[in-house]
Amino acid sequence: MSQSPKTLSRRTVLRGAGTAIALPWLDAMSPSRLLAATSSDGSPPLRMGFFYVPNGMHMPAWTPGKEGANFDLTPTLEKLADHREDISVLSGLTLDGARAHGDGGGDHARSVAAFLTGAHPRKTNGADIQNGISVDQATAQYVGDRTRFASLELGLEASSQAGNCDSGYSCAYASNMSWRGPTNPMAKETDPRALFDRLFAGQTVKETRRAKSEREKYRKSILDFVAEDAKRLHAHLPIVDRRKLDEYLYAIRDVEKRLDGSEKLGLNEEGVPDYPRPSGVPRELAQHSDLMMDMVALAYQTDSTRILSFMFTNAGSNRAYKEIGVNEGHHELSHHGKSEHKQAEIAKINAFHAERFNYLLGRLKLIREGNGSLLDHCMIVYGSGISDGDRHNHDDLPILLAGKGGGRIHSGRHVRYTNGTPLCNLYVWMMKQMGADAERFGDSQGVLQGLG
Repeated sequence: MSQSPKTLSRRTVLRGAGTAIALPWLDAMSPSRLLAATSSDGSPPLRMGFFYVPNGMHMPAWTPGKEGANFDLTPTLEKLADHREDISVLSGLTLDGARAHGDGGGDHARSVAAFLTGAHPRKTNGADIQNGISVDQATAQYVGDRTRFASLELGLEASSQAGNCDSGYSCAYASNMSWRGPTNPMAKETDPRALFDRLFAGQTVKETRRAKSEREKYRKSILDFVAEDAKRLHAHLPIVDRRKLDEYLYAIRDVEKRLDGSEKLGLNEEGVPDYPRPSGVPRELAQHSDLMMDMVALAYQTDSTRILSFMFTNAGSNRAYKEIGVNEGHHELSHHGKSEHKQAEIAKINAFHAERFNYLLGRLKLIREGNGSLLDHCMIVYGSGISDGDRHNHDDLPILLAGKGGGRIHSGRHVRYTNGTPLCNLYVWMMKQMGADAERFGDSQGVLQGLG
């Protein structure tokens, strides 16, 4: 970093040996210097995200009875009450590509494979997989070159690229929702430490490895390597920007400490056969999720990427959630047969996922950017490709859109569309907001109306 704040570019980074820390949005960044990082009027860039939960939803605890701004906070949505004015609940959207269309069972695998593609995946557990390009990757073709990472694919459970995971469907379908092309699923990053290192790596692999080795040997913080650069910048910033920079660096150090803590304790989860965990991943799913959400916020804040996807667990996950008192497997519970006990347990799992998503929204809301918050400049889809897990239906899906989309979204409402409206209509709208030249995507029939 060698520029004065008067000419501070959005691309300025704090550098050290094997380390490069991108800066958050600062007022000292002159709009005339922001290049491709901003819109033409100098406002912060728009981000998109997609967050997937498996096995459908307990719909009575999800769907509001009222439409419009006075919608009721159902038991699941109540977990997002802190951000009522920042969310839009969208009912009636449908994922036709996840339906059987003569292929029989496999709704879970299809629901993930089709969620971002709108395509109907070829039923195979061999190497001849065939799907479609996903909306995140299609959009990245237009704006991905403006950021360090064209997109990020994240989750809490590792991806598989082979095997039989659901009634003759390849595990590639069940564990990947981002597809670069019809035969190219994008594997997820699930290790918080690996993601942290990716976000703050140096210019070369050799430099990054050397810095990482030195940090581990001498127990240094990544911030130690950029301390001098940060000090020089801090001295020339206005007071408001100094505070923003201090808060940002504190957030990085906080995540770093929590990562170090989980690794020293050796907190690896055992006894969950369908949930393999890499070394260093926290034992508690909530802790694992929150660490990943912190880094989602950092990735957006530093404009390291504007596009990402996140899977809480893979399709058909039969993970038990003992940390919230649910000892039976999620997939097994989703086949509830109208059992009141099983439906109540599913609602607990749904609430748990919603709480984790609420944590992310809270982090984004706290980060000041332009005349608002980082959340104001996001449009993040949260939901599932299955509605009721027992029926395995793919219409009237549980879909939520978080953020104000840079002022493009009139949030804080429940909007009900005609049941059968393609989910891909929403994706066409989102792609257009990102600047992608898209008239159709997947099985879209037009551009979703009623969001602005």
